[in-house]
Amino acid sequence: MATSVEQGYFIKARRGGRPVVDDLPKFDVEAYIANYKGKTRFDRLLLIGLTSPLLAPETLKSAYFEALRGKDVGKHDAALDAMREIVPSQAKVLQDPSWVDRTNKQIKAESDRLEMELKGYKNNLIKESIRMGYDDLGQHLYQTGDLVNAVKAYSRMRDYCTTPSHVVIMNIRLISVSIDQGNWLAVQTNVQKLRSQGQQFAETQRLAAKLSAAMGLALLASGSYKEAAQELIETDPRMAQARMDDPPDEEAFNEVMTPNDIAVYGGLCALASMDRAELQKKVLDNTKFRAYLELEPHIRRAITFFVSSKYSSCLSILDSYRADYLLDKYLQPHVLELYFQIRSKAIQQYFIPFSCVAFSALAAAFDTDEQNIERELTSMVKRGNLDARVDLVDRVLLAKKVDARNRVHEEALDMAKEYERMAHLRILRMEMLNASIEVVEKGKIGGNTGFDSIGGEQPRASSSTTSWFGEGAGRSLRSGLRG
Repeated sequence: MATSVEQGYFIKARRGGRPVVDDLPKFDVEAYIANYKGKTRFDRLLLIGLTSPLLAPETLKSAYFEALRGKDVGKHDAALDAMREIVPSQAKVLQDPSWVDRTNKQIKAESDRLEMELKGYKNNLIKESIRMGYDDLGQHLYQTGDLVNAVKAYSRMRDYCTTPSHVVIMNIRLISVSIDQGNWLAVQTNVQKLRSQGQQFAETQRLAAKLSAAMGLALLASGSYKEAAQELIETDPRMAQARMDDPPDEEAFNEVMTPNDIAVYGGLCALASMDRAELQKKVLDNTKFRAYLELEPHIRRAITFFVSSKYSSCLSILDSYRADYLLDKYLQPHVLELYFQIRSKAIQQYFIPFSCVAFSALAAAFDTDEQNIERELTSMVKRGNLDARVDLVDRVLLAKKVDARNRVHEEALDMAKEYERMAHLRILRMEMLNASIEVVEKGKIGGNTGFDSIGGEQPRASSSTTSWFGEGAGRSLRSGLRG
């Protein structure tokens, strides 16, 4: 089956630049999906089916059955279209033409019922009933895949929220819908709203882990890897111990991501954006993030190897899990960039003690060949990630030479110029005090342009004297003028 599949859809995917994973991941798909609940289960199954030729038949079948358990006709059609393109024989056997019509009728009947109830609540002018009506309508629209109208329904709850918990519920709902929409700016906005009210709302403090996870995910999706790492490594450890089975604990966030995802996302973003000292202090020594790292020991080992300058071992671990990350819904678009930045940092750290390194030595240190290391070095220099020169004749990497003597001379000249400037200002101050000259703000004394001459009208003391020469100088000048 994998061979026939490979000959069709996935060849087109490769030509179109879409990722295709030929290796099997280290996780078991069934156990992996069991950690999640809600709509993300379907999304993750469909992504695996569209990316892995070996797993496509089973995961697309699972995604189709997952869609049948919900009320989102769009997801049902997406799974069926994928099966028709990748495993058409399976699509003919599994498709249920009556399901769409039956589900659409149920959705319409439920929508009409909820809208009628909401209309009745509005006529009765009971705020709590109206709020609950909008909440029920928003959840119905969200489950059926109408995300735009779900956002509108949740947003209209705002005018009918009467307690802090109502405001928290509304913003959490908006965050979940915005994540499904991929509207990362809205995710950040709603998280900031809740955080700004955290002192007033005790519910916000209990949901701190969810807010950190949502903000970290939004920053990761936006390409802000360092900010994402800082958010994720500070996630409250209560989520790592939260129960995710039905009914889940309040701290659980497995409708979007699991504690294992926080460890992976936070660890990779930290490796890509932090230096060795920061990794040791903010990641390995972080008591909050330690609870998450224990769930993914390979991430902890990779960070430990990087901090210990064992770059080849670190990169080897990450390469062995590349297939897993390419099958992740949120990591897939960023895997190549994250790996490039991590590898670039490793090469930078390796090159620091040397003035010249042969391509062969770098290739041996990073377990690759000279042609690949040459391409990497050239790309790093062009992007400004490596302050060095690539010598293609002698096949060496050269550090840019810095003339230490000239640098010392420049620093000495700058110091002398600064000393001369300060000495001139001090002499000027003393001469002005001796001549009883005062500097005042322009326009303070009618028509005064800033300086009063000695031969003219006696100058008046002003507050600007203090700001220019200090409180003591201002007092001495004013007492001299009175004398």
